Amino acid sequence: MAKKEPKSTQPEKERAFLVGVFLRSEPQLLGLDDSLAELRLLADTAGLNVVGESTQNLDQPHPDTYIGSGKVEEIKALAEETLTDVVIFDTELSPRHQRELEEKFQNRIRVLDRTALILDIFAQHASTREGILQVELAQYEYRLPRLTRAWTHLARQAGGASGRSGSAGGVGLRGPGETQLEVDRREIRTRISSLKAELEKVRAHRSRYRSQRKRSQIPIVALVGYTNAGKSTLLNYLSHSNVYVANQLFATLDTTTRQLYLGDARRSVSLSDTVGFIRDLPHSLVDAFQATLQEAVDADLLLHVVDAANPHCTEQIAEVQKVLKEIGANDIPQLLVFNKMDALDSDHQPIKLEDEFEMDGVRVP
Repeated sequence: MAKKEPKSTQPEKERAFLVGVFLRSEPQLLGLDDSLAELRLLADTAGLNVVGESTQNLDQPHPDTYIGSGKVEEIKALAEETLTDVVIFDTELSPRHQRELEEKFQNRIRVLDRTALILDIFAQHASTREGILQVELAQYEYRLPRLTRAWTHLARQAGGASGRSGSAGGVGLRGPGETQLEVDRREIRTRISSLKAELEKVRAHRSRYRSQRKRSQIPIVALVGYTNAGKSTLLNYLSHSNVYVANQLFATLDTTTRQLYLGDARRSVSLSDTVGFIRDLPHSLVDAFQATLQEAVDADLLLHVVDAANPHCTEQIAEVQKVLKEIGANDIPQLLVFNKMDALDSDHQPIKLEDEFEMDGVRVP
């Protein structure tokens, strides 16, 4: 008798359908195909199985559904045909867009935007207490304006909806009462306040630690760069460490610091790895990760690691510069480190291994 193949114990991946939109009215860092390719990488990192894609060029977003009504129907049909679990848009949707789209999909298919996808990846990869707190804060701040009345428990907790004196509810309980939605909003705001207070303690601890390092006069060098540029690999190589490394987006979320001895200078420096940046990094994440990103702000030198084999490396450099400016680290001296040279073909190999690169009108070594 033929042996039966053992059933896989791995849960089946959720099926995702991707939607890319090119707005003619706004400057775009990447073309539509390249932008969608990055979304595909994000979906893969999140553990999703991409079963289809669709794109649309628009002058401006539709006020209700972001994309046109005809495109909505087309995506709905394709999503049903491919047994899609979630439709992901390569942009940030407003709460109204998300709500209207899910209603068009008859609430059978979830709708996420790029920000929600990145938040989910961060939630999967956060491992330290600090990282978990930062991601949870960002998730709550993202979800708060997106709470809707689509709850199964929206009955008034007390009193009738009309608020008339004759309504049911008992002595002392008459009146408008409070919806579960209002309770949830209040609880989320309370949790956000609690998380911010906890993160303030983390910032205070980090600040004391940085002050100790400055008093010891150990220079601080921070590794920054686009996600998956190879920062953690470089940290391991330079400091003979064994920090987790993976060929995926956002493999590193938590700051790792190692001591590095520079023989020529006859002194040690403190070398810190930081969270990778990405195009349109959600502001909620930039705000939540201030404690981690402070490593870059307080550094004496930034090692800006660049994936030289990526065809959009210059755009990625610009995106990193944009985030550095946002957190107040754009004036710190930088050394550009072009990584992954082995992945370049012979025609694109650099003639000189040391040179300068013009960035924001400044020649950077």
